[in-house]
Amino acid sequence: VPVYWMATEDHDFEEINYFNFKDKKIQWNKESAGPVGRLRTDDLQQIYSVIDLEFGTSERAVDLKNLFKKAYVEHTTLTEATRFLANELFGKHGLVIIDGDDKSLKRQFIPFMEQELIGFTSFNEVTKTIAELEKEYPIQVNPREINLFYMSDNLRERIVFENGKYRAIESNTLWTKQELLEHLNEYPEMFSPNVIMRPLYQEVILPNLGYIGGGGELAYWLELKGYFEAVKIPFPVLLLRDSVLVLSEKQRSKMQKLSLTNEDVFLKQQELITKKTKELSEIDIDFTSQKIFLQKQFEDLYKLAEKTDRSFLGAVKAQEVKQLKGLDTLEKRLLKAQKRKLGSELDRITFLQDELFPKGSLQERFNNFSEIYLEFGDQFIDSVKENLNPLQQEFTIITL
Repeated sequence: VPVYWMATEDHDFEEINYFNFKDKKIQWNKESAGPVGRLRTDDLQQIYSVIDLEFGTSERAVDLKNLFKKAYVEHTTLTEATRFLANELFGKHGLVIIDGDDKSLKRQFIPFMEQELIGFTSFNEVTKTIAELEKEYPIQVNPREINLFYMSDNLRERIVFENGKYRAIESNTLWTKQELLEHLNEYPEMFSPNVIMRPLYQEVILPNLGYIGGGGELAYWLELKGYFEAVKIPFPVLLLRDSVLVLSEKQRSKMQKLSLTNEDVFLKQQELITKKTKELSEIDIDFTSQKIFLQKQFEDLYKLAEKTDRSFLGAVKAQEVKQLKGLDTLEKRLLKAQKRKLGSELDRITFLQDELFPKGSLQERFNNFSEIYLEFGDQFIDSVKENLNPLQQEFTIITL
């Protein structure tokens, strides 16, 4: 059974306050500096009004709009809305949803937060690991001296240690060591782990054999193994999450008609255009044989040049370079001419690639799931679940 960590304590609202739907950006405009999960959903009726217009009137559109309304309009906070939505979509498959913004869970984490505040444990251990990793590995995240936030409904602020006291940097709340430890034990829910400590918090709450995450996530998890060992918590196996490209039958048919392979559509667009131009062209655009022939002719000239003075040898070399560059120029001009001639078919190829990779990004980084769900309904989720296997470590292409 998968475990979904809701990340309700994150305060980067701008990361989650919008989604893309058919090239339109639907955005929740709101001031927020605190944990996003505690945001009230009172003003999301305005967003629902936009969705109501954009989604259309099909049976699936009505179902999805009702689901969004029940989630975001009829629940009080973003945490409640997200939990309801995730459970409605995936509950039948089995799903454990964890909200880390919880007093009882934070109470389990008090010993580790005490260590952090008194001994700067994560900073010391992660700094040592980084010193080794950075010799061969780009560092994703640098630790702070204290990797905890102080948190209320409207603010999530760093805690620093200055002049023998602890200070919350935005509200300027001050504590002695004893005051802070007493406050932590009484109100553990007011302390929130940052990106360095959050993985430890997850593993303390619910130990895992494996952690499945994206490339960026796993990059900073790799910095934490020494820290986990220092606090005697098992470090999970790290698994790169699956990525998926969803094709409709119509798009798959277009690929076949355009003689595009799966590998082709992942090429950079200019590389794809050049490759297909050479494949489609009735004339050979590759001047490699002419270049080899030219170089063989110059081999005879070099033998002749060796029998005279060195200045003639230099002249031969210069002429060879000049003529090879000339062939390169002609090859590029011929390629450009053929691209113009084949423009109609190349446009169809690039149009399809743009459909599959909106704005040059993977679908999962740009499209909202609603676009695919409106077309395929539960078949989309069922098919993704059936085809994904994080142990395969392969990019998955699904045709619906």
